[in-house]
Amino acid sequence: MLWQTTHHRIDLTVPKVMGIVNTTPDSFSDGGQFADAKAAIDHCRRLIDAGADILDIGGESSRPGAVSVPLDEERRRVLPVLEAVLSMGHPVSIDTVKPDLMAEAVSLGVDIVNDINALRLPGALDVVAAHPTCGVCLMHMQGEPSSMQSQARYADVVADVRFMLEERLAALTARGVAAERIVLDPGIGFGKTVEHNVELLRRQQELLALGRPLLVGWSRKSTLGALTGRAVGDRLAASLAAALAALAQGASVLRVHDVAATVDALKVWRAAGLPITPATVDELQ
Repeated sequence: MLWQTTHHRIDLTVPKVMGIVNTTPDSFSDGGQFADAKAAIDHCRRLIDAGADILDIGGESSRPGAVSVPLDEERRRVLPVLEAVLSMGHPVSIDTVKPDLMAEAVSLGVDIVNDINALRLPGALDVVAAHPTCGVCLMHMQGEPSSMQSQARYADVVADVRFMLEERLAALTARGVAAERIVLDPGIGFGKTVEHNVELLRRQQELLALGRPLLVGWSRKSTLGALTGRAVGDRLAASLAAALAALAQGASVLRVHDVAATVDALKVWRAAGLPITPATVDELQ
């Protein structure tokens, strides 16, 4: 089971850790810590040293209630970081919904486009379809960050998420994007209540029927705060528990803030011989 990206064919038979790099002043967890390019680049180096397999660099907060930033501002935040990190030879993802920024990042050589909007904005799909190998992550989101939590209504959250992701997967393959370039994300916390998020975790394996690997991001999310009563800075234990639960339910990529702790948890998991993407590796090959 491989994820084809611009410069790397990433082996997903072993779970991968995607380290989050927010160059924003207002992200829900670490907003402002890495808004300076040098601080962000130094953070990328630390994440690589800690064992991150992929770096996910974003310049626009997608927390509930967040509003879009102008393209020029997002470019200012992320492009210097992308350019520096790409020179390190490590797999790099651009976290953006803006087609113009996607195109610029792809032209620089970014490996993956990670779009919380699943390439639904005009021109976004064109960027990925025009490139022969760039990887992509398609995420489910109901509404948009500024209003998504007010629209969190589903007949069956797992079935509805599956339907939307299946529709977007079909749209990409119809444009000639090879399936091995595509990974899917159920969008924990994006237009979903605590109950919806827990249901997605409990039934996550149902999404594997789409035939593509899953990328899951539970790190420090508000649902973990609701379940534990912990503030955002005190959710490491809950984040690790959710990550391992997602792994047991078939996740292939874990998107996290706390890379070193997650890598350690995965080492123990593997040493114990616990299941990794149970009964799905052969199905996805």
